[in-house]
Amino acid sequence: MALSELPLLRWLRESRHSRKLILFIVFVALLLDNMLLTVVVPIIPSYLYSIRHEKNATEIQTVKPGLTSSPTGSFQNIFSYYDNSTVVTGNATGGPQLGQLYKTTTQLMVTNTSTTAPDCPKEDKELLNENVQVGLLFASKATVQLLTNPFVGLLTNRIGYPIPMFTGFCIMFISTIMFAFSSTYALLLIARSLQGIGSSCSSVAGMGMLASVYTDDQERGNAMGIALGGLAMGVLVGPTFGSVLYEFVGKTAPFLVLAALVLLDGAIQIFVLQPSRVQPESQKGTPITTLLRDPYILIAAGSICFANMAIAMLEPALPIWMMETMCSHKWQLGVAFLPASVSYLIGTNIFGILAHKMGRWLCSLLGMLIVGVSILCIPSAKTIYGLIAPNFGVGFAIGMVDSSMMPIMGYLVDLRHVSVYGSVYAIADVAFCMGYAIGPSAGGAIAKTIGFPWLMTIIGIINILFAPLCFFLRSPPAKEEKMAILMDHNCPVKTKMYTQNNIQSYPIGEEEESESD
Repeated sequence: MALSELPLLRWLRESRHSRKLILFIVFVALLLDNMLLTVVVPIIPSYLYSIRHEKNATEIQTVKPGLTSSPTGSFQNIFSYYDNSTVVTGNATGGPQLGQLYKTTTQLMVTNTSTTAPDCPKEDKELLNENVQVGLLFASKATVQLLTNPFVGLLTNRIGYPIPMFTGFCIMFISTIMFAFSSTYALLLIARSLQGIGSSCSSVAGMGMLASVYTDDQERGNAMGIALGGLAMGVLVGPTFGSVLYEFVGKTAPFLVLAALVLLDGAIQIFVLQPSRVQPESQKGTPITTLLRDPYILIAAGSICFANMAIAMLEPALPIWMMETMCSHKWQLGVAFLPASVSYLIGTNIFGILAHKMGRWLCSLLGMLIVGVSILCIPSAKTIYGLIAPNFGVGFAIGMVDSSMMPIMGYLVDLRHVSVYGSVYAIADVAFCMGYAIGPSAGGAIAKTIGFPWLMTIIGIINILFAPLCFFLRSPPAKEEKMAILMDHNCPVKTKMYTQNNIQSYPIGEEEESESD
């Protein structure tokens, strides 16, 4: 028995150092985080609307003893605060006056009921006001994550990546359970905010871990493209998964399924990453304040922010706009995001590899232009089918931007700063979170004030105007002191050799071999 276990134990020890297994862990962490991020998109607007109307229906439902009885008949006048209708019950044989009253009241009931059909809440002021409430709820996660990221970046430099990754799993599990059983707006807000802390730990530590184990620029880009595929899968599955289970099973079902998957991810992390061990970086990283003063890092961060702000504004506003203008059912509110999710998955996988060949700056520039044009086309849709093409374009283009800019962040640190990645990916995540914090909160207020079409016009133009700045990332200069370090033969990072027009990269030693030949 012991002999049969030896090969297994040996395989397990070796697999702990496998780069592919680490990539798988980051993939799963991003998948589950973004499933939880997006599974609430079709659920929350409809759920808040339904619990508010259920409260109104049960809060005041009074029975007024009404019309006096007569020798030939009796009536009872019942007023319903749910649909503003008046129903008269009793015997209608008391003569023309009472018969006329019954007829008039019945007509009033039919008229009022027809204008408040629950499947088509057009011109409902409460629904319009929900833009702000839902926007703030969605933005709370990104806002908390935004505030947490710098601290997580510093923490990873001191204690390594495994402990923050596992901490993120624990917090996300608690948040998922809270979502399942919360029945008030306040508890949902707390659950969403908690998710922001867990997401900060998972994303910053995960991306930093990938950058540290994939030191080659091209391999790093491929690995991050695969990891972002996990993010894309979460975005792809989340809205549809949430809306279908919410429609046919109930609100708690999607969150309980997610909680089970999160537990499985935690078990894998405990086994592979050994999060009880502190594994600090071997060298001190560049302070985050210094990185924030680097204009090239700011341009890359801005691209991530504004591209993702487009979809962040869509998430709370589009379902409400669809309920208003298309009389959409619950399941359609999530399915509307399916084209964007599918295309994001395609975009991250294609351009994780292709962006290195065509130039990541160009890939990001084109992506932002496509985001802008696609967003501008969304308000022209009259049915759910009209949303397919523009949503597909939005998702595909954001995939182009994310799969290009994430590797560039690590590349800029290698080129211009110390090759420790916690802080720079904290900045990348801050940019991502700013999009998801400003987008829903500002987007909800704008949609309520000047309308959904103007909201789409504003964010579309912002993306188009920012896109040309990506040109500056075409050949960013290396700092002199960093160049001297990179020229050291003992440095494991690729040396970057510059000409006036382009960048050539090759491993240390290739230049000397070619010269000796």
